[in-house]
Amino acid sequence: MYIDTEIDSATDLRAATQPGNLAAGLAPLHEVAQDLADLRAALDQLAQGPGEKTARNLARLDQDLAQFEPAVTFLGQVKSGKTTLVNALAGWSDLLPSDVNPWTSVVTSLHLSPGQGRAETSARFRFMTEAEWDHLLTRGGRMGEMAGRAGAAGEMDKIRSQVETMRDRAKARLGRKFELLMGQSHDYGYFDKNLIERYICLGDDPGLGDDADAHQGRFADVTRSADLYLGSPVLPCKLCLRDTPGVNDTFLMREQITLQALRDSRVCVVVLTASQALSTVDLGFIRMLSNLQAEKVVLFVNRIDELSEPAVQVPEIETALRATLKAHHVPDGAEIIFGSALWANAVLAGDLDAMPRASAQALFNWVEANPPSEGDAVEPPDLVWALSGLPALNRAIATRVAETDARPLIRRIAQEALTLATARDAAEGIRVSGVSGGSGAGFATPEESLHAFDTLTQAHLEACAEEIDAVLQAFAERADRAHDTFLDRATHALIAHLQEWGEGSPWQYDPTGLRLLLRSAYSVMGKQLKEGLEDRYSAALSDVARHLYDACGDAVAGIQIAVPDAPALPAPVALAQTIALDVRDSWWGSWWRRARGYAAFAETFRTQIAVETHPFMTALKVDQAERIRTEALGRLQDTLRQHRDILVEITDAMARGHPPQSAPLAAGHPETSLCPATLRTLRRLTD
Repeated sequence: MYIDTEIDSATDLRAATQPGNLAAGLAPLHEVAQDLADLRAALDQLAQGPGEKTARNLARLDQDLAQFEPAVTFLGQVKSGKTTLVNALAGWSDLLPSDVNPWTSVVTSLHLSPGQGRAETSARFRFMTEAEWDHLLTRGGRMGEMAGRAGAAGEMDKIRSQVETMRDRAKARLGRKFELLMGQSHDYGYFDKNLIERYICLGDDPGLGDDADAHQGRFADVTRSADLYLGSPVLPCKLCLRDTPGVNDTFLMREQITLQALRDSRVCVVVLTASQALSTVDLGFIRMLSNLQAEKVVLFVNRIDELSEPAVQVPEIETALRATLKAHHVPDGAEIIFGSALWANAVLAGDLDAMPRASAQALFNWVEANPPSEGDAVEPPDLVWALSGLPALNRAIATRVAETDARPLIRRIAQEALTLATARDAAEGIRVSGVSGGSGAGFATPEESLHAFDTLTQAHLEACAEEIDAVLQAFAERADRAHDTFLDRATHALIAHLQEWGEGSPWQYDPTGLRLLLRSAYSVMGKQLKEGLEDRYSAALSDVARHLYDACGDAVAGIQIAVPDAPALPAPVALAQTIALDVRDSWWGSWWRRARGYAAFAETFRTQIAVETHPFMTALKVDQAERIRTEALGRLQDTLRQHRDILVEITDAMARGHPPQSAPLAAGHPETSLCPATLRTLRRLTD
């Protein structure tokens, strides 16, 4: 569904004031941008007059390059200042409203592109589907499911009542549009504050009239995600900032959407509040952190402006924070940055004088602890910007994006382009030198050569699939053993509790042990899979090189064949999903009153937890495994397909031949259409 209305100038977003060091910390992205530009120029040079199959492969690589938009996901409890921080990073002090509706499950993605240009579609808002509403209404969402399994009928009814109230409010606001919106989206050629607030903010009371669609929160109850597209004057390459809802949602819808956002991101910024960093309400974040690679996580401790003496308190908070992370088995290595999004946005808005007195006093204290270098003349906005922590956060994000997203992509595309370039040079040399005749030394015809290559391809793909399946099956069996071990230990612990305290004493059991066992099994699987894929890919490319030589002889001696890297293993974020054992609530203990006898307690508990843990066991053993299998096989399949196209073009050049025009050319000779500088660029980018 497409909707476009006129911009109301009174609600236009206010462009940010720009301190002189707004781009501080982005140096790694500037290096990435230069390499991307060099790679794009090399692809453009290769695209000048290639054969049909080479052109198809170049177009695929160019599309991969054009679609590169690394995503950074921000996690944080409500009122942690997460949205304010995202605004500051985007360079717009009032871009996203900070009073996001606590009843709305909305991931807001800011798609930032270099420069000030605007996309044709500047805003897109997607709505919930009918299936999602039905799940909420009939089962109360994930929380309702857990309450239902625990036998807490009262809690289940309360949750369902809340959902019905939410639905009635949405219907009152939207009227007949409610059903029509399900699963649809609204696209706009602009965005402003009123428009954003209409879809993702706390809503006004339902109203009637011609301007009803303009009410704040008009569509908030049914909005699933928001995408805004805007230019950035300081970013050298595209970047997506994802502002996620909190995980403490009654229906756990936010948690599910946040986990999905994490699956699609390679960098995660967890925003904590300085006054209560990693308190008990942040345990959901700790679960997420423990299942992400530490080098891809940044902790930003916000609101140091609310501390009375940040110079003294910040070191104390960091010590306590690291101890908490260690106690909850979060891997070492996560970077911790302290700062204030409020200070950063005061700089962007040009309102340093309007800063609250307490915040200003905290700033003065922080300046004394972190003074500028002696002799440096620093303007106040630049000094405050530096002390806000934004340059350090920029640097942390830029470094991780470069290492985890950009470099692997650039290296892969450069390797494939180099193979295409040297293959094209070989074909050009054949045509110019007039080589002709059969397909090569080892095959009578081009058709025979291609048939043999297809047989080779199928054999390696089947072998790769078998090896992947064997590793995944071993992981599934190990995960099941870990699951059974956990259930056995938990059941024994329950029986011991009953024997000592009797049936009248409520009991809890921490599921951290299960998550650790599963994470360990997943880690072992990842290592085995990487080693196996490296061997399989290497064997396949060795056979490809041998086949090309058998088919074409010395004509292919200059082709540079690189073994592709194994795809990165996705983080097991499903392990962070909340289960009943994580919920410290009275209704979880209601099943105690329904069982009689120790054996009944133990049997009920084992069955209950087996059902509760089934969703993330399935996510790991089935959903995640299928994604891993598809990506690993796809990487090999794409590589083999590319080399088949190379074989076709070379054998075609040999079969057709041309009258000799000069002596055979070495790869990269100026007489061919390939520029030597292009080869040098591609070789540099593969290092």
